Amino acid sequence: MINLTPVEAQEPNTTIRELDHRRNEEIEVTLLWNAKTQDVFIVVTERDGECFEFQVCPTDARDAFHHPYAYAAYGDWRRPLAA
Repeated sequence: MINLTPVEAQEPNTTIRELDHRRNEEIEVTLLWNAKTQDVFIVVTERDGECFEFQVCPTDARDAFHHPYAYAAYGDWRRPLAA
């Protein structure tokens, strides 16, 4: 799991769970699920270190995991992560 997850993910008995993770030469993508709220979100870390996350509908989670830029482009989902 990458270090740039919500504070909640770093607490004991975490409610944030990593469902999937992939990395290539350009990006690292993590699919996360909040068991408490049932929210699903994608965290993308680019090669230059820029990171962003966005929430996704659970039914679209797998597709968004494989195509994060297509899904991040919709609405105001894209939020820079704090360093």
